[in-house]
Amino acid sequence: MLNFAAIMISIENLKVEFGATPLFQGVSYIINPKDRIALVGKNGAGKSTMLKILAGLQQPTDGTVSMPKDISVCYLPQVMKLVDERTVREETELAFAHISEQKAMLDKLATELAERTDYESESYHELIDRFTRENERFQIIGGANYHAEMEQTLVGLGFRREDFDRPTSEFSGGWRMRIELAKLLLQHPDVLLLDEPTNHLDIESIQWLEDFLARNGKAVVLVSHDRAFINNVTNRTIEITCGTIHDYRVKYDEYVVLRRERREQQLRAYENQQKEIADITDFIERFRYKPTKAIQVQSRIKQLEKMVPVVIDEEDRSTLRLKFRPAQRSGSYPIICEDTAKSYGDHLVFKDVNLTIRRGEKVAFVGRNGEGKSTLVKCIMGEIPFDGKLTLGHNVEIGYFAQNQAQLLDENLTVFDTIDRVAVGDIRLKIRDILGAFMFGGEASDKKVKVLSGGERSRLAMIKLLLESVNLLILDEPTNHLDMRSKDVLKEAIREFDGTVILVSHDREFLDGLVTKVYEFGGGKVKEHLGGIYEYLEKKGETHLNPPPKEELKTPQCQSPAIKGGDGGGPSTSYAARKEQAKVQRKLQKRVEECEKRVTQIETELKELEEWMATPAGAANPALFEQYGKLKTTLAEAEAEWEEAMMALEE
Repeated sequence: MLNFAAIMISIENLKVEFGATPLFQGVSYIINPKDRIALVGKNGAGKSTMLKILAGLQQPTDGTVSMPKDISVCYLPQVMKLVDERTVREETELAFAHISEQKAMLDKLATELAERTDYESESYHELIDRFTRENERFQIIGGANYHAEMEQTLVGLGFRREDFDRPTSEFSGGWRMRIELAKLLLQHPDVLLLDEPTNHLDIESIQWLEDFLARNGKAVVLVSHDRAFINNVTNRTIEITCGTIHDYRVKYDEYVVLRRERREQQLRAYENQQKEIADITDFIERFRYKPTKAIQVQSRIKQLEKMVPVVIDEEDRSTLRLKFRPAQRSGSYPIICEDTAKSYGDHLVFKDVNLTIRRGEKVAFVGRNGEGKSTLVKCIMGEIPFDGKLTLGHNVEIGYFAQNQAQLLDENLTVFDTIDRVAVGDIRLKIRDILGAFMFGGEASDKKVKVLSGGERSRLAMIKLLLESVNLLILDEPTNHLDMRSKDVLKEAIREFDGTVILVSHDREFLDGLVTKVYEFGGGKVKEHLGGIYEYLEKKGETHLNPPPKEELKTPQCQSPAIKGGDGGGPSTSYAARKEQAKVQRKLQKRVEECEKRVTQIETELKELEEWMATPAGAANPALFEQYGKLKTTLAEAEAEWEEAMMALEE
């Protein structure tokens, strides 16, 4: 039996320099069996560099990384070169090359045992022992059932069984990264190194990965900005800060508390040291030229030279708070879908989608990738045709963030100029602070857009959107390239935004406290769940909400989320009740829209009248003032009628 308890990686006096500046130095720690470590620190602190050194892909300037020869280490980088010459199944099976080699070894040993007849010899018994050990290893690495395990892993990461024989070239980069992740997991390495593994996963796949890593029982070192994920997976936190590390034997949330306490201690020690330095310096200056104090002065000078400065951990103590620019008030119902459907040829994306999003609501679109979240967003944006009805409310101004938005930036502008062109008012004085909050501090703000990475462009596009005047925000995976501080800044800005928000996101911690309604996409349907993201996940854990098999999707039915069932009778009764209620609702919605149009028309007439009254001729015309008073009364009546219609619709 293999002795897995002996697994250990030892890092001693590690130093990495870029130019003359050390990224970190004097770093030492040990990775023990079953350690699940979160590497944390600000962007640029050296987290990804540390993973590459552990993976043997980068050599440190100084120091050593030691491990036994039989330790297996697998590494998932943020970006990798992918080969598209095989099917999903064929590509994933590459993970089992070691099983094929082990099987060949076992066959060779079995043949040798069958051919030999010296049953009582010592070498024969040694051969039996070796066959037993290798056979145990074969069982441990899954040699007997690896096909079932492969299928289970691919399904857990979001693939359907009918996808297994499709060429990998048909999948997006995010899905191909899932294949690479599956290959690593299926190798059952002794140490698994993961750099932002959740960037291309949906909530269900993230939860599956959490469970897998918890059951795996092997060592894991990961970098992630998904707070919920690292809290659920890790039991140890190593922070890289100020060129060194601090090792906490706790999960992330507990680390945050301990780090705050440590920093408070550092601040007190720093203040005490500064006071001591001031006292010593004052003594030196007062008695420097007095012969009777020469010995004491020299003693104080040496004391200063020997003093080791107290270093305070890096932390942004700024009170930067961003707010979206105020925009015109939209209609009461920015988005209404009625029997909306979308198909690509014979492939049904969704059907019978009935939803109503009210002004000021913040909702989440969740579900497995490919179930139609981004497709419905494109329908709302008018980018693709669809069946059914989709109505945008009065005066809706959409601010849209998607990954491809980053490609629309002007490549010839600098980062600073890109934001300077959309910033107005006092916010222009805080552009440098805003850029710093999104990891564009210092010289990075003077970079040209054309030299930025994909992640940097995405962050820049997000800042640009923050400063635009909109009343409906649609954000498609906005947190993929943001660190925790940037996410906190964005989350607070969205929380205070008085418009309407649709968030397509897999980041549970980001959605928590933001959304009050969740729309789940799956199996050609869109289901409404009232409450926050964790309430939805709790309900989901109690009932089966996964997409049904394809044969069950031939005649999908979807109840309008805004319409409750009838009186609890049979299907025909509840359907009739829902149909009648939908009819009434449509009439009320139409009345609300008509009232909104009338209010807008009267407001326009008032504005034109005010402009005319501001002229000398208008100011001398009493009839205009009388007309203005009547219009104000009419506006009040129209607004009252609009409020009455809106209340009726809400009831």
